[in-house]
Amino acid sequence: MNVCNICPRNCNVDRTVKTGFCSMPQTVKISRAALHMWEEPCISGEKGSGTVFFSGCNMKCVFCQNKEISTGGFGKEITVERLADIFLELQAKGALNINLVTPTHYTLQIIQAVKLAKAKGLKLPIVYNTSSYEKVETIKLLAETVDIWLPDFKYMDNAAAARYSKAADYVQYAQAAIDEMVRQQPQCVFDDDGIIQKGVIVRHLVLPGQVQAAKDAIEYLYNKYGDSIFISIMSQYTPCTDLADYPEINRKITQDEYDEVVDRAVEIGVENGFLQEGESASESFIPPFDLEGVD
Repeated sequence: MNVCNICPRNCNVDRTVKTGFCSMPQTVKISRAALHMWEEPCISGEKGSGTVFFSGCNMKCVFCQNKEISTGGFGKEITVERLADIFLELQAKGALNINLVTPTHYTLQIIQAVKLAKAKGLKLPIVYNTSSYEKVETIKLLAETVDIWLPDFKYMDNAAAARYSKAADYVQYAQAAIDEMVRQQPQCVFDDDGIIQKGVIVRHLVLPGQVQAAKDAIEYLYNKYGDSIFISIMSQYTPCTDLADYPEINRKITQDEYDEVVDRAVEIGVENGFLQEGESASESFIPPFDLEGVD
């Protein structure tokens, strides 16, 4: 029996027969594959990032903006060969990279698809866009596949991770995973147009009422990695789902909250980073999951 233990959930299930925590079968399922303009400027540029949104997720964050696909199950099942062709189609459309969103539960299939696509002429950098709830062994499997790591560092507190993401051991897994990412790509490399080719950009989404937690997360990252990584401080938190049971995060963050976090980042010396404007906290920045580019 081929059981899945690719992530810290250790479901130990045969996904050809039943699903585990991610709710996804063994067959790749995606909801959208299109040029995406709303990533960090060095990823989207002016042409767009070739973004593939995988259905399912191993986190189940209560505030997820992509709940339609992360827990709702929307998407279409495709073969590994079709996934490879989608990568090539995005390249033909002018994508600056191939951006894999919530890819963890399809790691092995992605490795196969990238190999097939490269054999057919894929030249673009591969971006691994993850929650960081990853096993180090899984990140090591991707060493020859991924050029740009785009991990979240969601929490510095496992109590918050347990409450909002059902991941009471998130912090230690995320820290170890990001360590391995930086080991593989210790410096960011950009082309002449400022588009990233290799490296690590760590994202932190500031949650309402969690200013100190955000400061702690950014201080940890900067103290550990300095200028070898870029830190993306995100203000786009938008309560799109029913959060009646989580009233403390049932609102957008305020400008004052975000400014306080940014001020602390500047104070400790962060220079390699990205900020978001206030209008990014809008449902209009959530892409339509309409199977574009899938068929």
